[in-house]
Amino acid sequence: MFCPECGSTDKEMVGDICIDCFLKDFQMIEIPKRIEVQICSHCNAKLEEGKWSEENIPEEEIIYRALERNIQIADEVENEIINLEIDQMRGTIANCFVEVVGEVHGTQIEETHDSEVKILKTVCPTCSKLQAGYYEAVIQLRADKREIKSEEYAKADEVVERTLIKQSKSDKLAYCPQIAKLKEGYDYYIGSLKSARKVVEALKEEFGGIIKESPRLISEDKSTGKGLYRIWISIRIPEFEIDDFVRYENKIIQIKGIDKNRVVGEDITTKKKQNIPMKHIEDIELVKKSSEIETTTIISKSPKIIQILDPSDYSAVDLEMKDEFANYNIGDEIKLIKIDDYIYLVN
Repeated sequence: MFCPECGSTDKEMVGDICIDCFLKDFQMIEIPKRIEVQICSHCNAKLEEGKWSEENIPEEEIIYRALERNIQIADEVENEIINLEIDQMRGTIANCFVEVVGEVHGTQIEETHDSEVKILKTVCPTCSKLQAGYYEAVIQLRADKREIKSEEYAKADEVVERTLIKQSKSDKLAYCPQIAKLKEGYDYYIGSLKSARKVVEALKEEFGGIIKESPRLISEDKSTGKGLYRIWISIRIPEFEIDDFVRYENKIIQIKGIDKNRVVGEDITTKKKQNIPMKHIEDIELVKKSSEIETTTIISKSPKIIQILDPSDYSAVDLEMKDEFANYNIGDEIKLIKIDDYIYLVN
């Protein structure tokens, strides 16, 4: 066939012209002379197609990705190899060099391009929220019918911090911009609702208790007309603590453990283990605090009876001997708790 551009008749034809004339004006890739990239000056997240994605990416990597994203390769190119190089940095502008080697209709060709990438520093919506102290939920730590102890507050602070550090790996709003220390308890302000719920579950794992959520309308989105809510999450930890004495199903039980699903105790009469589901917590009645345990002296002992002094009036009281007290001797001190005018010996 005859090439209308150069007159050749013995060369491979590409369409209506020969391969040489085709390659003379052929361009393997197209890349803009100037590329602009918006990145967050705080976390290095980048804006792509209207969405902020990834973070903490080195600036050099952002430049290379911007070049790759803007390269368009012609359909005729095969086995292409593209080399990218940052030639010079001038402030926020990177002068870049792009080299392409590839095959077009069986012929290997090479071409080079220059492009510059300008980095536009801005602040992503998430970092803007962080700077403003934004929060989506408030966790209210309360105790039922008692004050929370200082060591419980310290443990709660530790649980909140540990959980948020773990959550921050996948949630940028896993942070606590404020802790309100009120007379009735602490209020933890949490950036994201998702992380707040994780924190509450961790607090319940540590202290037990009941969780309740309460949404509050704070404003209205003018563009959609929908209400904007914040969530208040209350966790109310039990009135009773480890070693306290409670009544449940007409049994007197000494508390041995509390977690998010159950209360574990020991029937002080039978010494049998008791598991009470946390959902029945409202049926558990505190009858004595562990601080009310008293100490007395054994004044007499027989195989079936142990005789002690009632510490309230120093009268002699006979109690049934239990296996766990068999090794005690006359004159030894022993602990007791008095509930409903009945004395129970405790270890």
